[in-house]
Amino acid sequence: MSERSSAGFLSVSELRDEVALGRIDTVLLAIADMQGRLQGKRLSARYFLEEVLHHGSEGCNYLLAVDVDMNTVGGYAMSSWERGYGDFVMKPDLATLRRVPWHEGTAMLMADLAWEGGGDVTASPRQILRRQLARLAERGLTAYVGTELEFCVYEDSYEDAWKRGYRDMTPSNLYNVDYSLLGTARIEPLLRRIRRNMEGAGLYVESAKGECNLGQHEIAFRYDEALTTCDHHVIYKNGAKEIAAQEGKSITFMAKPNQREGNSCHIHISLRGGDGDPVMAGDGPHGLSPLGAHFIAGQLACLRELTLLYAPNINSYKRYVPGSFAPTAVKWGVDNRTCSLRLVGHGPSLRVENRVPGGDVNPYLAVAALVAAGLHGIDNELPLESAFEGNAYDSGAESVPHTLRDALALFEGSKLARETFGEDVVEHYANNARVELAAFDAAVTDWELFRGFERM
Repeated sequence: MSERSSAGFLSVSELRDEVALGRIDTVLLAIADMQGRLQGKRLSARYFLEEVLHHGSEGCNYLLAVDVDMNTVGGYAMSSWERGYGDFVMKPDLATLRRVPWHEGTAMLMADLAWEGGGDVTASPRQILRRQLARLAERGLTAYVGTELEFCVYEDSYEDAWKRGYRDMTPSNLYNVDYSLLGTARIEPLLRRIRRNMEGAGLYVESAKGECNLGQHEIAFRYDEALTTCDHHVIYKNGAKEIAAQEGKSITFMAKPNQREGNSCHIHISLRGGDGDPVMAGDGPHGLSPLGAHFIAGQLACLRELTLLYAPNINSYKRYVPGSFAPTAVKWGVDNRTCSLRLVGHGPSLRVENRVPGGDVNPYLAVAALVAAGLHGIDNELPLESAFEGNAYDSGAESVPHTLRDALALFEGSKLARETFGEDVVEHYANNARVELAAFDAAVTDWELFRGFERM
C-alpha cells in the first residue's frame, strides 16, 4: 500500500485501540457478489476482534446463486435446494481494513470466500480475479488498473423513486454539464461529501467532473494494483449510494437509465515488471513495446467472447449506440474515443482503456477478463493490427455483441474462457445470464403497454 493512500486504513492494533477508546463499535465484513454488490454482516467490533479475526464468519452460499432480487434460482452447481444451501466461510482480508466515515463508529474490510471443508469458492468474483493475477505474477508481471465510474444523481430519494416506478424523477442538473464547473457546483455539497468520505476510507480521489446526461457526474480515483482498485470500486459504489440516501437523493449506476447517454465505466490497465517498471512502453509504433502490442492484440482477439464479463445485464447493451461515446466497433486507436480500446498516455503512463463496460459492471470479473485476454495475446505473441484512425462507428468492423443473449452464446462457446477460468466458472456465470434473460422474457414492459394496450 502506498504512503499516499494509507490514510483511512487501519491495522489490527489500531482497531483495538479505537475499540478500547469507544470510537469504533461496528465492523462490516463484506464480500462482492456476482453483481458486484457488497453483501455481508455488521459485527460488533469486540466480537470481530475476539472471534472473526481468527476464524472468519459464515454466510449462506446462496449469496452467489441468486438473482438481483435475491430470489433463489436453479441451475447452479455450487448452491441449490438439493445441496441444502449451506454456508461458506468469509475470511477477512486484513489488508483492506479501513474506516467508514459516512457511518458513525464503523470500520470495514473485504473477505475472501472458502468452503467449510477448505478450498476457495472458485465462482467468487474476488477469487476469479486473484487467479488471473496469479497467472500474471508467474510471468513476473503486475497489473495496475483505474476505473472511471459514471452515475446520474436525482433529487428524489430511493424510496420516492421506487414508489413512483422510477418515472418523472428530477435530475440534479437539467442540462448537459459535461466539464461544466457551474454545473458541478450545483451539487458540489454531495460530490464533496462523497470525495472527502472516500478519502477518509483510504481511497485516493483525483477529480470530479460533469458528464453529458442530465444529472450525470464522474468521480475519478487514482490507479492502483488491480485487486485494490476493484475493492475500492465496489466500496465507493456502495458508499456513494449510502451517502446520497443520507442526503435524501438517489444515485444510479445503471448502464442506460434513459434514452440519453449511458453510464460508462472505462477501465484503464497497464503492466509492470518485477522491478516495478512499466513494460508496455517501448520503441515500437505509438510508443508500444512488443509485450504491450501483444497485450492489446489479445484484448481485441478476445473482446467479443468475453463481453459477458464487461456487460453482464440486459440493460448493459442499450449503451452501444453509434455516436454516443459508447463503443460499437471492435477496434483500437490512439486517443480515439470511437474505438472499443483506446491507447492513452506516454512512456511510463502508457496504458490501454477498455471503453466497453458500463456503470453496472462487476469490476473483479471485468479486470479478470482484461488480464486473461492480455495474457492470451502475450503468450501467443499475437500481432497487433494497425491503429484505427477516424470514426470507428463507420468502420464496418466487427461489432460488440448487440444483446446479452448474443454475448452469452459467445461466452459459452469460448474455448479460451473455459480453459482460462474453468468450466465451473463459465457455467456459473452463463447460468446467471440465462436467469436474467428468462426474467426479462417473462416481463411485460411499459413499451409493450404503450404500443399495445389500445392500438393492438
